[in-house]
Amino acid sequence: MEAAADLRDTALLTLKFKFNPRLGIDNPVLSLAEDQSDPWNLHRPRFCLLSKEEEKSFGFHLQQQLGKADHVVCRVDPGTSAQRQGLREGDRILAVNNILVAHEDYAVVVRYIRASGPRVLLTVLAQNVHDVARAQRESDAFLCPTLVSGVRPRLCHVVKDEGGFGFSVTHGARGPFWLVLSAGGAAERAGVPPGARLLEVNGVSVEKLTYNQLNRKLCQSGDRVTLLVAGPEVEEQCHQLGMPLAAPLAEGWALPAKPRCLNIEKGPQGFGFLLREEKGLDGRLGQFLWEVDPGLPADKAGMKAGDRLVAVAGESVDGLGHEETVSRIRAQGSCVSLIVVDPEADRFFSMVRLSPLLFLENTEIAAPPLAATKDLPVEEDTVEPSGLAGSRQCFLYPGPGGGYGFRLCYVASGPCLFISQVTPGGSAARAGLQMGDKILEVNGYPVGGDIDLDRLQELAEAEPPLCLKLAARNPQGLEAWFSSESGEDWTLASELL
Repeated sequence: MEAAADLRDTALLTLKFKFNPRLGIDNPVLSLAEDQSDPWNLHRPRFCLLSKEEEKSFGFHLQQQLGKADHVVCRVDPGTSAQRQGLREGDRILAVNNILVAHEDYAVVVRYIRASGPRVLLTVLAQNVHDVARAQRESDAFLCPTLVSGVRPRLCHVVKDEGGFGFSVTHGARGPFWLVLSAGGAAERAGVPPGARLLEVNGVSVEKLTYNQLNRKLCQSGDRVTLLVAGPEVEEQCHQLGMPLAAPLAEGWALPAKPRCLNIEKGPQGFGFLLREEKGLDGRLGQFLWEVDPGLPADKAGMKAGDRLVAVAGESVDGLGHEETVSRIRAQGSCVSLIVVDPEADRFFSMVRLSPLLFLENTEIAAPPLAATKDLPVEEDTVEPSGLAGSRQCFLYPGPGGGYGFRLCYVASGPCLFISQVTPGGSAARAGLQMGDKILEVNGYPVGGDIDLDRLQELAEAEPPLCLKLAARNPQGLEAWFSSESGEDWTLASELL
């Protein structure tokens, strides 16, 4: 069913979701099973190349422990790509697509994974191995070696000329295959390095193809073909690291299309475009831009009718419903930042099964502002704890992944319950929650003294909206709170990825 939102006015759309989060403290205890006599085996990371199937998730849930530079896999769903590729509960994610994330904010790690599109390469360590390595104070470079700058597989778009594609294939009866280039030919001009190993043709792996099957696939490509290749140096480095030659690691060379970033400032007549949910060229539901009014801000920023919306304020909208996407756009206020692809680019990135966000270059993306919340009057005889300001009330609806977009921390020495993290663009951010806010009430239930976690879980699992009464903490108090070593980290919902 077609849905549309006219973004030429300021009407606000909302959508309610059934919500059933899991609430608990993540404190797994594992024993050390590896042979400590071999430090390389002890610290060697694992590489998990995950793929989404039928537009579902990768099949794992991610959370972060407050005060620790850990991004923890807290659940792996059975029968999913994550389980088949060996991702396990308790694994620590060290890198996403060769980008070190050990010291990145949790929300940044989630953004990297979602921006990877249908495929992502995770570098992980088991919890017990990670804990021993950290105890030995090993550097991140040793824990998680990465490919050096410029040594990456290449995604090369080759256009046939009078000399053909400009390469031949060395082969046996079946792959792997290597390319022999013609000097000055089309493949060389498209960036294919000498002696490159051929990994994919038009987004399809050739590792298990026979030579005849590969030849037919090349012939079916017509006068242009997109090759995923790895030069000898890349192949050698990946072999030494045990890293797969994965498509999400690729650099783009001579690609026929790229994503575009549109920074649009609202005018007196609005932004001047319509957002509609419909099926794209690949049959997937997506958010498309139509009815771009000539001369209005969207048109001046370069928006074209038929563009597919890829991201809002740098956050991927892949898998989001129409109402949630509209809410994210409007949460930015009068200045919005949208990343889009035209139909040609949409068709290309769908074919190679990679997100256009992996090939975004030199783009300025505006960060979304937080929405205002309703301030509540503070009675004169109310005495707030040290460092707390007046209270306010927020109403939250869960997003399509089932989460409200924030994390909680319980500090027993307080005792107090406070916001430890807010996901940019999520329901909590739009409602105005901020890191350090103290929870006073949840759905009318006072939170103070000895917290009844079972009762709190029942409240969190109730039908939306989630009503929170909050008190802000000043920066000095917040800093003291976070420096406390007592307390346990827990969450209303982990991120499903």
